[in-house]
Amino acid sequence: MDKNSLRQVLIVLALATIAGCARHEKVNDDFFTSGNREADQRAEQRMAKDAQLKGGEDDGTRGKIGGVTSKDLTGPNGVPKASEKKTLYDRLGGKDGVDAIVDDFTTRVLADPTVNWERKGVKQGGLSIRRGKSMEWNASDENVAGMKQHIAQFIAIKTGGPTTYTGQEMKEAHAGMHITNTEFDAAVGSLKATLDKLQIPNDEQKELLAIVESTRTQVVEER
Repeated sequence: MDKNSLRQVLIVLALATIAGCARHEKVNDDFFTSGNREADQRAEQRMAKDAQLKGGEDDGTRGKIGGVTSKDLTGPNGVPKASEKKTLYDRLGGKDGVDAIVDDFTTRVLADPTVNWERKGVKQGGLSIRRGKSMEWNASDENVAGMKQHIAQFIAIKTGGPTTYTGQEMKEAHAGMHITNTEFDAAVGSLKATLDKLQIPNDEQKELLAIVESTRTQVVEER
């Protein structure tokens, strides 16, 4: 084989390797919707930890897609049915489903002192003239309603829903609140409890938890 032929063979092999890697990477990236590998892993760990605490029991939703089992996706003689995967927003139940998640979740986090959603005892730091100012949030009916609206909008946007977000950017909204990893973990735990209560299938839980986990670096100020 002359040098030109050898060079052509090597080029073909290199292109095939690159194409194969690209296909493999795309499959992995498409599994979750957070776009953040670390967030995806933390969601996996949260699901695994919860399953371990429950003794590995099956809640009847494993292996389902939007409440549908793999058996439901096949026709006669096991031939796969032609179907288009729905957005996570639709699989969570659309607007009604998201609203139900937000209602239960906010009730949980507001009642959990570990989360300290109202930021009781937290004062603003830094070198600004507002240093030492209380960061406590008033959980009035009006404020809670506004918070629910923004959380629902955030979930809808991140899961493919037809809405717009009218709140502040995530980092700006939580600036100066001195939220810790422990508090963030407690909030994620409350969300997991909500998803379990509403019997959201495991696949959908994992995707939503990964999306929430992807905001950790923008929310947590104290590690």
